[in-house]
Amino acid sequence: MAAVRVPFNRPFLTGKEIPFLQQACANGVLAGNGAFTRHCEEWLERSVGCPKALLTHSCTAALEMSAILSAVAPGDEIIMPSFTFVSTANAFVLRGGVPVFVDVREDTLNIDERRIEAAITPRSRVIVVVHYAGVGCEMGAIMELARKHGLMVVEDAAQCVMASYRGKPLGSFGKLASLSFHETKNVVSGHGGALLINDGELLERAEIVWQKGTNRNKFVRGEVDKYTWVDVGSSFLPGELTAAFLWGQLQDAGDIMRRRLELWARYHSGFADLERQGTLRRPIIPAHCEHNGHIYYLLMPTAGARARLIATLNAEGINAVFHYVPLHSSPAGRTFGRACGELPVTDDASQRLVRLPLWVGMEQHIDWVIDVTRSVVRKLL
Repeated sequence: MAAVRVPFNRPFLTGKEIPFLQQACANGVLAGNGAFTRHCEEWLERSVGCPKALLTHSCTAALEMSAILSAVAPGDEIIMPSFTFVSTANAFVLRGGVPVFVDVREDTLNIDERRIEAAITPRSRVIVVVHYAGVGCEMGAIMELARKHGLMVVEDAAQCVMASYRGKPLGSFGKLASLSFHETKNVVSGHGGALLINDGELLERAEIVWQKGTNRNKFVRGEVDKYTWVDVGSSFLPGELTAAFLWGQLQDAGDIMRRRLELWARYHSGFADLERQGTLRRPIIPAHCEHNGHIYYLLMPTAGARARLIATLNAEGINAVFHYVPLHSSPAGRTFGRACGELPVTDDASQRLVRLPLWVGMEQHIDWVIDVTRSVVRKLL
């Protein structure tokens, strides 16, 4: 068996991270909320067009802040897809919320907006959308449903830096949105995330929740003569070294996305004929969505074919992986939430999806990865 030669992910470094880390040390502010935190937040505010961004130590933290700010109470229901990472649900379960899982669309694997209304009950409070692979959900229909029923929309935009829907940046639709800078994302800081606040009425409380439930930001601005505990909160902000590293990434965010999109396009072209032959299915990007090259996946015809493809590629040195195990069928999902009817698309796609390596720097390997994958698929089928 060959050693893995092409890992699933390898974090890309711009070369600017170390100088900024050194500058953060020289600045003498390491605990967070220093100059680099502000630089990153201002970049996100400009990029997304949101009134305020708050850096967090993870996207999970940003989702947990969203749950607090949405004022979810025990027993309140939160509508979301089952095909997502556990943090999407966990954040609200921690507040006593009940996830109500809805099936996804066959094309984008995003929450099926046509199935949301059937999940709405008198206990519904929030719709959480997850833009899978940096491809936007159908936000026009979803925002209209939210307005009709008086529900808050929260965007889990973990995979969405610099992606858009109908020309508007993802993360700018819901009252709140969360981003991820985990090392597997396009722009990274090891761990890291951000909360995007699009509703000015939530800003003051968001700062308090972010600062462990204190009004410390008001104290720093000279608005109060001392700060104290005024609300629930936790230690959500990242250390300044994390922000400095992220600032080094954001300098080249456009170039990183361009290179990822080029890799994505090479994959897409490389498997076009196999899709035409009905051997597999490639990602579908609606014309009104601009994605960011975050994930390239294939949908194999059966779960068995998926398992054989992953095993064979890894034996060849290509670290291909599957993705989410549906939350509605997980032990915690059955305990804390419920499914709205059957979720056949979620169940099917989760068993057939294969993610291929995609990272800036693998340009020299991608033709080989495509050739090996094509050969393996043809032998399997």
